[in-house]
Amino acid sequence: MILSDKTIYEMLNKGELSIEPLVDGQVQPASVDIRLGTHFLKIDENAIESISLDKEAKYIEFESDEVVIPPNSFLLATTKEYIKLPNHVTAFVEGRSSIGRMGLFIQNAGWVDPGFEGEITLELYNANRLPIKLKSGRRICQLVFALMDQEAKTPYQGKYQGQRQAVGSRIYKDID
Repeated sequence: MILSDKTIYEMLNKGELSIEPLVDGQVQPASVDIRLGTHFLKIDENAIESISLDKEAKYIEFESDEVVIPPNSFLLATTKEYIKLPNHVTAFVEGRSSIGRMGLFIQNAGWVDPGFEGEITLELYNANRLPIKLKSGRRICQLVFALMDQEAKTPYQGKYQGQRQAVGSRIYKDID
């Protein structure tokens, strides 16, 4: 079941769900708009020959209030908000329609597990032929919350728990 604005407000007021900082206008009828932060990572294309699943990727890290994403380019960004999900709620990261119409694809593997806590690392891809300029603090994506049928037996405690700033892939830490 997708959570309504009324339920989202109730959970925020009870402290069951946390989104900080949250300002007026972010809560929508069935989602919460999330804003772009100031921390970014891009693959250091000059430092590595290729990206491998079993080795840590090399990133160039930078802070900025504005960023320009060149055509056909990929960038990791962080959200301004730090979220804490209860163990019975999951969230989907969805791009905003107005942003998608500019040719900017936004993802976070599309899913936030119950029990997750941290800033969300966003995967941004400019599919347009023109550069796209983004400013921190602008609403860039939305979280759609879903109530699970029961509390997770094993809430999220993975390698991205508690993350602050954009975090690169840690797939090299996977056992398989």
